[in-house]
Amino acid sequence: MKKTAFIAIVGRPNVGKSTLMNALLGEKVVIVSSKPQTTRNRIMGVLTKDENQFVFLDTPGIHKPKTKLGNYMMKSVRSSMGSADAVILIADAGRAPGMVEENVVNQVKEAGLPAILVLNKLDLYNREQLAKTIEQYAALYDFDAFIPVSALKEKNVDVVLTEAEKFLYPSDWMFEEDMLTDQPERQIAAEFIREKMLRSLSEEIPHGAAVVIEEFKETDKLISIRAEIFCERESHKGIIVGKGGQTLKTIGSRAREDLEAFFGMKVYLNLWVKVKENWRDSDFNLHNFGYNPKNLE
Repeated sequence: MKKTAFIAIVGRPNVGKSTLMNALLGEKVVIVSSKPQTTRNRIMGVLTKDENQFVFLDTPGIHKPKTKLGNYMMKSVRSSMGSADAVILIADAGRAPGMVEENVVNQVKEAGLPAILVLNKLDLYNREQLAKTIEQYAALYDFDAFIPVSALKEKNVDVVLTEAEKFLYPSDWMFEEDMLTDQPERQIAAEFIREKMLRSLSEEIPHGAAVVIEEFKETDKLISIRAEIFCERESHKGIIVGKGGQTLKTIGSRAREDLEAFFGMKVYLNLWVKVKENWRDSDFNLHNFGYNPKNLE
């Protein structure tokens, strides 16, 4: 009998949501970095095993928005939870629940959704710290399971999948058996490029950058991609390009390696950098860069 469920993965920024989803899928479909607010859109990951199809929804980190882009990201979280059959709340294994986690629990209660608590970064804390965190969360809500994990080291990720299987219900699958993500190829390419920017540049600049794929051509032997990187200030453009274009070359080289591994073929990557001042607060630019609130309705 075929079974399925939509399961939203939610939590504060930089807690390991995308790392967990990649580990659950056994494939890299979501970009990760040590910087907060890496994920901007809800990203779907599909795992089909035997008769079971898990549909995981990776969401942006929950934070107080300061721009229209931030508002879009928070609307994406609410939309994902509103369409989910169950929730995985992921939190730091040594950190007491705060307002973010309490708000998630309140939404779970209101929607009557089953929920798992995944306590990540297990390797950074001792048993006493972990036990205290579990006790604090247990007082907050009767979770279906409490699972300490190290998403980065893929420790206990199989336990998360076993517990999530209890949320599946008899139904025809929503997606083909070999489908991995709902992201179009252009979006995957843009996200891989943005990830390398997050890892190569200082704190603020990557958050003020967007990547748009202007051209994506595929032949039997080569994928040719032309991408435009938009930043908010002329000074930021100089930093992204780097002396003699070296920083941009490094970003392109690292992104191309990931793209070739994902698509399984050679990739030619052509990057350009342009300035769009304050695009994160422009409805027009947000729409053009793929952050359209109407898509979340």
